Amino acid sequence: MRFSFKLLTIILLTSSLILPTSILAAEGDNENFSLTIMHMNDTHAHVEPLPRMLTAINEVRAEEPEALLFHGGDVFSGTLYFNQYKGKADLALLNMMGFDAMVFGNHEFDLGSSEDGHQSLEEFVQAANFPLLGTNVDFSNDPYMSGIVNDGFIESAESGMVYDGIIKEVDGEKVGIFGLTTEDTANISSPVNVEFLSYIEEAQRAVDQFSELGIDKIIAVNHIGYDSNPDMGNDLQLSKYVDGIDVIVGGHSHSKLEEPVVVEKDENGADKDPTVIVQAYQYAQLLGRLDVQFNENGVVTESAGQLIDVTEKEPNEDASKILAPYKKEVDKIIDQETGAVAAKPLLNPRLSDSEVSVRANETELGNLITDAMLAKAKEKDPSVVIAMQNGGGIRAAIDKGPITVGEVMAVLPFGNDPVVAQLTGQEIKQILEHSVSQAPKESGGFLQIAGMRFTYDSGENEGSRVISMEIARNGEYQKIAEDQIYSVTTNNFTGKGGDGFEVFAKAYEEGRVKDIGEIDWEQLRDYMAEDLNGQVDPVIEGRIIDLQGEEPEQPELPKEPEEDPNKEEPNNEQDGDSSDEQKEEAPEKDGNDGNDNQSTNNPSNEKESEKLENDQSEKEQKIEDHHQNQNEGNSLPNTATNLFTFLLIGGLLLFIGICVLLFKKFKIVN
Repeated sequence: MRFSFKLLTIILLTSSLILPTSILAAEGDNENFSLTIMHMNDTHAHVEPLPRMLTAINEVRAEEPEALLFHGGDVFSGTLYFNQYKGKADLALLNMMGFDAMVFGNHEFDLGSSEDGHQSLEEFVQAANFPLLGTNVDFSNDPYMSGIVNDGFIESAESGMVYDGIIKEVDGEKVGIFGLTTEDTANISSPVNVEFLSYIEEAQRAVDQFSELGIDKIIAVNHIGYDSNPDMGNDLQLSKYVDGIDVIVGGHSHSKLEEPVVVEKDENGADKDPTVIVQAYQYAQLLGRLDVQFNENGVVTESAGQLIDVTEKEPNEDASKILAPYKKEVDKIIDQETGAVAAKPLLNPRLSDSEVSVRANETELGNLITDAMLAKAKEKDPSVVIAMQNGGGIRAAIDKGPITVGEVMAVLPFGNDPVVAQLTGQEIKQILEHSVSQAPKESGGFLQIAGMRFTYDSGENEGSRVISMEIARNGEYQKIAEDQIYSVTTNNFTGKGGDGFEVFAKAYEEGRVKDIGEIDWEQLRDYMAEDLNGQVDPVIEGRIIDLQGEEPEQPELPKEPEEDPNKEEPNNEQDGDSSDEQKEEAPEKDGNDGNDNQSTNNPSNEKESEKLENDQSEKEQKIEDHHQNQNEGNSLPNTATNLFTFLLIGGLLLFIGICVLLFKKFKIVN
């Protein structure tokens, strides 16, 4: 017994010496790390909901005091609050919320081509009590922004500065945070001297930097879109191409992700550590909340998210007091006249009180809106020949007499961004079939049009109603050719497939829909005052005719408004984004633009297509080369290897002890 006791003591002492301290430490750190993230995006100068947003934020913080809060970009542009205050009204309330960081949206660069350049943006950043993220934004050549940029990945980030990345400590754990802005900003906004670098390369740089610092919990706060134009990049692509990003807080596409999207496959379809993607729609209507857990290796093991309806919250009293003086001034601007005068009431008819409806028939107001869309789109892209506006997006009438800014905004209250889509004649026919599929009943997807006319028969079966389609060109109507390509402008809600327009959705997915950097109500305001010289008197022109079994009449082509000889040449600077305003839609993508009335065999198209393919191939090759250089597979953690070593040595010691015991017993017997 004494010998056995001595042997057991030797084994235990040996074990305590051999047992690595890392195993004991791992036992203490074995619990998952939990993190709560709040987020919003694309608030677009919708300042009035922010007091309610603050209430929602405070309620989450009451449960999770260390919850992080991010803004996914596009504070600028969209309402009169921006026109009047250039972001200062928004910031007065955002500064009350305790943001940890905000990323630049494309609209933050809308004023770059103005006389004051990015001075308003500089003032916004410096007055913010939180840092901004610009991982792939190069401000070095901008006279206003270059002096407030720090290119490092900083643990003690200061408010009012721009960083490549920041590090936050939450419950003793370090979290790396960086932010990307869509490369398309160069095309759809006015960045002037500001450049936008490769989102893939800059994201990889950020992940590598954090990894070198020993940080394995990484968040990207992005304004590149959930599933936007693949030529410009989006969150889904990023999650597949760059390993090591745990959470993506998104913006730009105005996607309403009711639940987090978890990506667990890389670009080759191989398994990867999970990346969780979230986005919270638009206009400060919803506050996103994400609860995520990491294991001891910094890998996401669980996630749960929700979108909190801010409209149901009571406004914070202190925030309401801050808002009051700004709102008072904006209310005055709403009553200002646009310089346009309506010669008669422009009704927004519905079948409940009229024989016609903006959702079922051609209307004077619909013609005015689409004429404005077409004229203003042509200033940005002369190839545009057709305009389409969903009837459900026209929400109010215009009274006879002077037209106010408030009236214009009431007609088009969603602040949609106009887009241009490249569509074949056959696709236009399918779109029109969907438009009249419910006729003569009302439908929010019924399209008001400009630049063309068509006839249909509501007595025929759905999908077989459109009889003729003609485009207005060179003073006469010409038949639309099914195999030709036409540039069509619409609002981005419809252009992404809203109201069930599957053809638009497909074009959007394929990159054939491009934002042109405008706001719809501003288009209408400027068209009435400038293009119509303030004289507003639209008429029914026979653009949409329901034959109901009758033979069609051929109306004359309407005369185009006379050019104002004193009118200045349009400014071709563009500013825009991707949005989805009028009803809750699934997440979508944005795309690129082209030329109207081109055959698909046009050599210039082939050259452009070949260039795009080569550019995309080069990008994909870089990505593939990068991943080929990465180590394949995952090694066992140190704790597992050390434990195996301990068991092996313990087993050997036990075997030796048994042998000694048997030898001693055999010796006693002999």
